[in-house]
Amino acid sequence: MPTRVNRQTVDLSAYPDLLVLYLGMRVNHLYGVRTFFSFGRKISESVAGKPDGLLLHEPVYYSIFPMNMGMRQYWRDLPSLLAFARSEPHRQWWLDFLRDSGGTGFWHETYSIKGGMEAVYDDVPQPLGFGRFAGIRRARGPMFGSASRLGRSEHGSPVLSERDLYEP
Repeated sequence: MPTRVNRQTVDLSAYPDLLVLYLGMRVNHLYGVRTFFSFGRKISESVAGKPDGLLLHEPVYYSIFPMNMGMRQYWRDLPSLLAFARSEPHRQWWLDFLRDSGGTGFWHETYSIKGGMEAVYDDVPQPLGFGRFAGIRRARGPMFGSASRLGRSEHGSPVLSERDLYEP
């Protein structure tokens, strides 16, 4: 006996600056398994603290081989997300990772209800997501920080500057 589909939707009008992030970490080398699990634990602990503006955090499993897992996050607005990203310990984790990825690769893609999408892929050996059809560019200059890539550079400088990353 057929049943009718219970079709539902949501009213996002209370979230005029909603951002959705897909984030992932993949193991590139066997020794990356340790890095992978250590970052997973750190991130779980940080979101358990319910940072201001984080509406929802969900784990997402992309693939088993190569091991590529991550999360989907919904943020109230870009200033909340950037405040979290610039705070400790997140800022230090990011700096440490960008100096040595520990046998892993990290990526994120951001989608904004106000318009704009952006992505970054760090030590990801083959293109994925946007990179599979839009092509890959070096994340330097105006392409270095996520706010600038979203076309929202009025929200300040990147979490880490190019100098933080590329100068000793």
